Amino acid sequence: MVKFMILFQRPENLAVFEENYNRFLALIEHMPFITRRQVIHILGSPRGETNLFRILEVYFESQALLEESLRSPDGQAAGQILSSFPANSVEMLFAEVFEESGGQTGATF
Repeated sequence: MVKFMILFQRPENLAVFEENYNRFLALIEHMPFITRRQVIHILGSPRGETNLFRILEVYFESQALLEESLRSPDGQAAGQILSSFPANSVEMLFAEVFEESGGQTGATF
């Protein structure tokens, strides 16, 4: 499984951010091949304040399906909206995901 991560920096104008973000999210929801979507609202960090504000993670079964989804009409329109966010306020990453149930490593202490 792979995911497309979009990291948003804390906006200067929250109202404008939310308007653009909601338009962006509506298009993401119509992209093909998505198996899971997570919206993460950042509360802070162990060191206090952070410049990160929100993270959107969109999951796909494969890199090929992720790329095909991004090339779809809705994927292209979502990309156009992302380009309207202020410079250096959005970072995009592709990641391979490995999941295990239980969260235990089996180590004994």
